[in-house]
Amino acid sequence: MLKQYLDPILVEAGCDEAGRGCLAGPVFAAAVILPKDYINHTLNDSKKLSAKVRESLRDEIKQNAIAWAIASCSNTEIDEMNILRASITAMHRAIDKLNQTPSLLLIDGNRFYPYKNTPHKTIIHGDAIYLSIAAASVLAKTERDDFMRQIDKDFPQYGWKNNKGYPTKFHRKAIMDSGTTQWHRLSFNLFDIQTEFTFL
Repeated sequence: MLKQYLDPILVEAGCDEAGRGCLAGPVFAAAVILPKDYINHTLNDSKKLSAKVRESLRDEIKQNAIAWAIASCSNTEIDEMNILRASITAMHRAIDKLNQTPSLLLIDGNRFYPYKNTPHKTIIHGDAIYLSIAAASVLAKTERDDFMRQIDKDFPQYGWKNNKGYPTKFHRKAIMDSGTTQWHRLSFNLFDIQTEFTFL
């Protein structure tokens, strides 16, 4: 099982994002505060879980978390501010929405901009170490996947219900054949069809 907390006293919120490497759609982020005694032997980095397991964990996390919130930054915001800043902005927005104020933020990765006066700790592969970050990764991933399936209905030629906006060869070829949409990140390299992203 992943670690339940970093500090036994402080109110910790785990934070993670989903969709950073995509060519289309927003980047989503989540913040989750779990009880200190929370136990879950299945919860892990969302990329290591099947879609079916992620879906079952999403409901379980929401039911058991002390607080949780999800937010996003649009593809146009990503183009305006760059993907790193947009990812962190989405995390800030998720933290803003929590109905309890955390006293420590556990951030997946190695980059973060301070949130108000709240201490934070960046943790590389934190979503495979701490339950709260893993929970945030699951909520962000499942919410983003839902969003991409929804907009796929208007643009089925890009295969978003399957590739979720990641740079697969199918997606890149569709961009070459049909052009871009209002959902594409125009600051990204959209046309390098030789490169394919492996996604889950």
